[in-house]
Amino acid sequence: MKIALLFAGQGAQYSGMGKDLRDNYSEAERVFDMAGEEIQGWCFEGTKEMLRQTEITQPSIYTVTMAAYYTFMKEFQALRQSQNFSDCKDQVEIAALAGFSLGEYGALVAGGAIKDFKTGLEIVKKRGHWMSESGKGGMVAAMGHREDVLRAVEIARVDGVLEGVNFNSPTQTVVAGDKEALLRFMEVAKDLGGVKTVLLSVGNAFHSPLMNPVEAKLKALLSEAGLNRPSMPIYSNVTTRDITETIGEEDVYEESGREKLVDLMARQVKSPVYWQELIDNLAAAGIDAMVEIGPGNTLSGLVRKTCHGMPVMNVENRESLEKTIGMLKEMSCRE
Repeated sequence: MKIALLFAGQGAQYSGMGKDLRDNYSEAERVFDMAGEEIQGWCFEGTKEMLRQTEITQPSIYTVTMAAYYTFMKEFQALRQSQNFSDCKDQVEIAALAGFSLGEYGALVAGGAIKDFKTGLEIVKKRGHWMSESGKGGMVAAMGHREDVLRAVEIARVDGVLEGVNFNSPTQTVVAGDKEALLRFMEVAKDLGGVKTVLLSVGNAFHSPLMNPVEAKLKALLSEAGLNRPSMPIYSNVTTRDITETIGEEDVYEESGREKLVDLMARQVKSPVYWQELIDNLAAAGIDAMVEIGPGNTLSGLVRKTCHGMPVMNVENRESLEKTIGMLKEMSCRE
């Protein structure tokens, strides 16, 4: 049985996230110790207003996600090595990774493309700071058919920046742009009917052309980070396919391969997230179940809306971890 791990993105944050893992598992405690007291304070005691600040949100979610990942991996390996499980006919294996926007950095660490947690944390800190620094625009969640949402975008854009940026599921699209264009979009969507809109509590237009200044900074930072070829398939937000397809087999040991990965991840910050297509491609590649890693269960809900019947679990605390391990054992050992 093949599973994919999905790493949580921005928007999943809440006060107290990760504390239960830190209190109960040494792997999580080690991650939080490396992250430092300031990030621990943000995660365990941060207010809602504090945690919506991008320069705080991104390192906090990344830290909780990686604490959940390393804890899950220890329990998962223990399950695979247990005597009862070794007798199961359908051994479970992790066959692919993916992360939503910020979560893609967690996937890169898990897949060996970024060498370790601390390197990833330094990248994420700067990414969050630069994205916050842009201080322009906003985002609107639109519930309705994608075609209807994009039609409203085209009508409302006029001379402003307005783009569909997160294609989350067949009936959920996030639109980003400057504030005047977003207000026009909400009015147009209302007039057209069939699309409901909610203004999101963010002060930036992520994954839109307003993030162009961040791309160059990220490219320089990632070039210095010593990225490696992933050791397993990691599905890209931008291409919706395994990152190694972009790198190319001929570039395994060549500098050009790393340059392609750097370019792809730098472009990610200003490019749309095609999450629905990414999930469809994972399913088409033979993935049998998906496990969301990190705070909340937003991605689990999107999987259910996109791939009806796909088993999906999550790991964010002790209770969800134990439930997920139990479900994986039951699914693998089913007669």
